[in-house]
Amino acid sequence: MIKVIPKLTGILNERNMTQSKLSELSGVPQSAISRFDRNSQHSDIHVFAIARALGLRADDLFEVLED
Repeated sequence: MIKVIPKLTGILNERNMTQSKLSELSGVPQSAISRFDRNSQHSDIHVFAIARALGLRADDLFEVLED
């Protein structure tokens, strides 16, 4: 079984970046960024916009665990 865990909050903390700043850079509403780590589903366009704004690949926004 595969478990996918969002890790956006940790990335933002490491970079001392606020959700508001990421919203400005990515064009993704701050409310969607706020819910990112709690949601089990993510809009594809939001994932790619956030990754691009952070200079990351989309899969860098998640930790993938296999049992």
